Amino acid sequence: MRTVELAAPGAADQLRLGRRPMPRPGAGELLIRVTASGVNRPDVLQRKGLYPPPPGASDILGLEVAGEVLSGDMAAMAQAGLRVGDRVCALVAGGGYADHCVAPVAQCLPVPPGWTDVQAASLPETFFTVWSNVFDRGRLQAGQTLLVQGGSSGIGITAIQLARALGATALATAGTDEKCHACVQWGAAHAINYRTQDFVQEVRRLTGGHGVDVILDMVAGDYVAREVQCLAEDGRLVIIAVQGGVKADFDAGLVLRKRLTITGSTLRVRPVAFKGAIARALREHVWPLLASGAVQPAVHATFAAAEAAQAHTLMESSRHVGKIVLTW
Repeated sequence: MRTVELAAPGAADQLRLGRRPMPRPGAGELLIRVTASGVNRPDVLQRKGLYPPPPGASDILGLEVAGEVLSGDMAAMAQAGLRVGDRVCALVAGGGYADHCVAPVAQCLPVPPGWTDVQAASLPETFFTVWSNVFDRGRLQAGQTLLVQGGSSGIGITAIQLARALGATALATAGTDEKCHACVQWGAAHAINYRTQDFVQEVRRLTGGHGVDVILDMVAGDYVAREVQCLAEDGRLVIIAVQGGVKADFDAGLVLRKRLTITGSTLRVRPVAFKGAIARALREHVWPLLASGAVQPAVHATFAAAEAAQAHTLMESSRHVGKIVLTW
């Protein structure tokens, strides 16, 4: 099979096409002929040598794919309502940058009606992450308000769209006025330019002093102290990345007085059963929204697999709004 190989940890120019033996699906798995592979921030960290794959996972980069089912555990596939020849998208712990990929059946979902494989490949990593953290851990409900830090990212656009589609109000932060405008176009009630505005003051103003119920945070670091000030009583802060650093100094008394919850998670290392439960929830609650058009594809750019280095360069520049996808 064709792959994108990492010659050595480092810059994007270390990515190049290669070949490896065809993988074989085991118990509870299926083999996908991949037509599109999503590009995500963890791929960049792994390329730099900062985020090794979990034990047993492929060392090939890539956490999400879409394509056609070629073979697999027929009993597991039948139980999941999948057959050979079906178009699926899948969340994987590694191996996504290849034209064939093995995935757990439990982590596969049908390509939504009317969606292309490129669009479907943009779904798993962000939708699994947002559902698990915003709606499971964060317990966002209809009528509540969500603040998304980094609203123009793939995860940010997903969180904005899902919050709005499920009856919540989304606020977002972004680093330029153009990105703020894009966040509003994707469904945010308001977007805050964190470079020119104090997001704490803006959140207070926009919520009439009430604060937000849930914050999805990809920054951490010194943002945590400010986010504690932004939360309403019984608010929930969910940290999913630490781009601003792992150290945080915040007012613990405010956490007590407002009965706040500070939590976080990573997804890649969680067991198949955990991810399978997310997949079932997505199929029940979110896939109808994709089929109806209430939630739209958010693909910013596509690159041929041979251009993986350019895709990573764009990802690191943060000039994109939404997802980046490789095609095979």
